Amino acid sequence: MPVRVQTEDFDVSQEVAALRANSPQVGAVVTFIGTVRDMNDGSSVAEMELEHYPGMTEKALQNIVEQAKARWPIFDALVIHRIGPLLPLEQIVLVAVTSAHRGEAFSACEFIIDYLKTDAPFWKKEQTPQGARWVDARTTDDTALAKWKLPVSESGVGK
Repeated sequence: MPVRVQTEDFDVSQEVAALRANSPQVGAVVTFIGTVRDMNDGSSVAEMELEHYPGMTEKALQNIVEQAKARWPIFDALVIHRIGPLLPLEQIVLVAVTSAHRGEAFSACEFIIDYLKTDAPFWKKEQTPQGARWVDARTTDDTALAKWKLPVSESGVGK
């Protein structure tokens, strides 16, 4: 399954090897690994907890992967996103994309993580010296997402 939401950590080498196993047509593998930072918005972060809406989250992630496959000639994509309490330096998310050429793989990987950051139903709570706080969406994430929006056609229909 190209989408997994889980509490346990993942092994990037094993996941990439499985993604490209028996696929001699693969010429490029691009990965993105998101990790927990120890600082955010000027405060130290001791822990970050990720919550999600089971079923809805997996469906949203699968939809994002399908959109990437529709836009670029990629062979496969994998998204693993962790939930639960995580400490600084721990891995949060893996996005891996395979294709014949690097350009498509880079674009699809960036597209998937940009949409994941804005459209996937995850909620983040950080533990800081000032107490627990929910993390709001960033305007930089919305800006990153805007580059992928297709223009609306004359009929008013866009993708």
